[in-house]
Amino acid sequence: MRWQRVPGTKLRSCQLNKRRTECDVKQADLAWSVPVMRVGYAGRGLVYLTVAGFSLHAIWRGEQPQGTASTLSQLETTGWGSMILLLIFFGTLAFAVWNVIDALYRLENGGTDGKGIVARAGKIITGLIYGGVGGIAFSLLFAGDRRGGDSSIANWTAAVMGWPGGRWLVGFGGLIVVGAGLVFLVNGWKEKYREHLQANRFTQDWNWLLKAGVVAHGVVTALIGILFVQAAWRANPAKAGGIGKAFSWLVNQPYGQVLVATICVGLIAFSLFSFVNAGCRVIPKVSGSDIETLAVRLASKVRHAT
Repeated sequence: MRWQRVPGTKLRSCQLNKRRTECDVKQADLAWSVPVMRVGYAGRGLVYLTVAGFSLHAIWRGEQPQGTASTLSQLETTGWGSMILLLIFFGTLAFAVWNVIDALYRLENGGTDGKGIVARAGKIITGLIYGGVGGIAFSLLFAGDRRGGDSSIANWTAAVMGWPGGRWLVGFGGLIVVGAGLVFLVNGWKEKYREHLQANRFTQDWNWLLKAGVVAHGVVTALIGILFVQAAWRANPAKAGGIGKAFSWLVNQPYGQVLVATICVGLIAFSLFSFVNAGCRVIPKVSGSDIETLAVRLASKVRHAT
């Protein structure tokens, strides 16, 4: 065994049969990614808090709930809008960088098997999506560009459909998004997220609210994927869209405004979940494996109770 001391952590060992680069990545070289991760999760939380808050306000006034780009455009017109847009820009940029670094270096123990590769690919796609959100915030701040949103998604979808086999590609992408939404749903329902959160009084007492947030995020993600599948099936790119299009579809269903309002409340819970991750997420390969996670503490309490 070879022992190394890393600032801010306890003594750890790297097995001799492991590559030295893996040990370095596990310990010091990517320690900077932890604060980037925390800024990124805070940025994601701010995005969902803003979108859900503006949509609830719109429903209260009898108006149409908005998607991400439309909400950011409205945000620009408010008193503190530019400051919040700046925070969203830096936060989503950090979240994009974090997801790519996480995928490349398997910081959250993503495997090299088929399941692990899919999970890591999903991380990169997530990074690209939030990089796009950061681009919208940047364009509003520095270029005054109010274009974008679901119309841009429809335009991109139409362009892809124009390729050979483009409809199949859009449909396949939609199925992947549906699958990601179902994964969020299952992980939320089974409380898998507890494996990545530090155990403390808040994460224990408010676990039910964190669970509701993850489930709501899964519902919205799956619905967006269904819209892309529908766009491919009907050869109509206008059917594709993001959160705004998903809200528009829901509003036209029976009790539609109630459904959208319920999901918005759930997304506010998801924003809280993101903020909690910003402060309490555990990355064992970088920040150490000696931190008690929420899953471990709750499992211990169950054992002692029995």
